[in-house]
Amino acid sequence: MTLRRYWSSACPQCPIRSACTPSDYRRIARWEHEEVIERMQKRLDRMPQAGILRRCTVEHTFGTLKAWMGATHFLTKTLPKVRTEISLHVLAYNLKRMIQMFGVPRLIAAIQN
Repeated sequence: MTLRRYWSSACPQCPIRSACTPSDYRRIARWEHEEVIERMQKRLDRMPQAGILRRCTVEHTFGTLKAWMGATHFLTKTLPKVRTEISLHVLAYNLKRMIQMFGVPRLIAAIQN
């Protein structure tokens, strides 16, 4: 993580310095990708219901997977094996959803085609 640190030489003469910082200079640290977070925040401010929609659609999936897995523990070790394990969980989740949406006969017919 790269942080950029800077401070202004105008701080000692600034009339509102006492409202900004108790030090001689206000030191500011910004993450190298902080502008990405700021753009995202502006989009969320324009459309606050986006967060609610995300929670309704995405969080349910992760909550279900977490419950199936038993809290947050993976049974395997090393990243390739964990990727395989989570892929199997996601495949099972998607198949279960497809069965709920279309039913077994339609799903089998779609898979055979």
